[in-house]
Amino acid sequence: MTSQSSAVREADARERCRAITSSQRRCRNFAIDERGFCHIHAGPRKGSLPAAPERRPPEAVLEERVRQFMEFFQRRVAGDYTVDDLGFDEDLTDQIFHPLAMALYRHYWRVTAIGIENVPMTGSAMLVSNHSGTVPWDGVMLQFGLREEHPARRTLRLVGADLVYQFPFISHLSRKSGNVHANADDALRLLRNGELVGVFPEGYKGVGKPFGQRYRLQRFGRGGFVEIALKSRVPIIPVAITGAEEIYPMIANVKPLARLFGFPYFPITPFFPALGPLGALPLPTKWMIEFGDPIGTEHLPADAHEDTMMIFDVADQVRDRIQQMINRNLAARRGIFR
Repeated sequence: MTSQSSAVREADARERCRAITSSQRRCRNFAIDERGFCHIHAGPRKGSLPAAPERRPPEAVLEERVRQFMEFFQRRVAGDYTVDDLGFDEDLTDQIFHPLAMALYRHYWRVTAIGIENVPMTGSAMLVSNHSGTVPWDGVMLQFGLREEHPARRTLRLVGADLVYQFPFISHLSRKSGNVHANADDALRLLRNGELVGVFPEGYKGVGKPFGQRYRLQRFGRGGFVEIALKSRVPIIPVAITGAEEIYPMIANVKPLARLFGFPYFPITPFFPALGPLGALPLPTKWMIEFGDPIGTEHLPADAHEDTMMIFDVADQVRDRIQQMINRNLAARRGIFR
């Protein structure tokens, strides 16, 4: 008992990283160098080349992960963590959700991210993406892939549809990972607080379209995302995701069953429901996520958000840009699975 207590005191005495995260909170990792930064925020010293990654033995990696989990567990027990007013739990996201998502991102769908430099290091922006895949795994990969690949490890706050928040467990996980209900006021507040907000204007028309219409963007609704961006005067960053369309190739939609269960669609694929639970596994396609050049809004009139024709024009511009990126990446890829 004494040794355990001394170990806890020793851990508490270690200096915390002095970096401030993208959500303006103190990093919770322990410092590893004399400057007071952790392994994530230390980076190369000014004027020096980046150090080659150190190859550590598997047992050392396992020991580090166990230590990090124990520190996380101690924080949860002690209540030493924060949740913002929209439900985002950054500590839980970094320690639990992020590693799980990265297993899919790195090893299952082998995602390649390009154009990450188009996402600003600080400040707000609206990311607008195509939506596909029958089950919306593309949102998960976009959100956690950005946090993994971006130098500032920025958090993308996705705007979710009503259906997500009708299921208690799913809605709880969604809020904990930083997502919000499709509400203009919440999106505006996040943007005015300097956050990144992600939207999928196709909605269910995109994620639930038949396989024969893959990679053909659906209508972008009434352009509500443009109105929010114009009100906030933030750049719009088009995002094109390829590879997600083929994970569940939907060949039919059983509308009576969809109405029975309250779903927007009930998919039939070559494998589901024929193979039972095995048919619900997504196919391991090769993905690419491209972040396009920002479309500025600051040059537009201050009352542009009240101009319906301008809203439609900007929405069409964003949609055309995403479709062009999709077409270019489809032409360049070597195959669905590689």
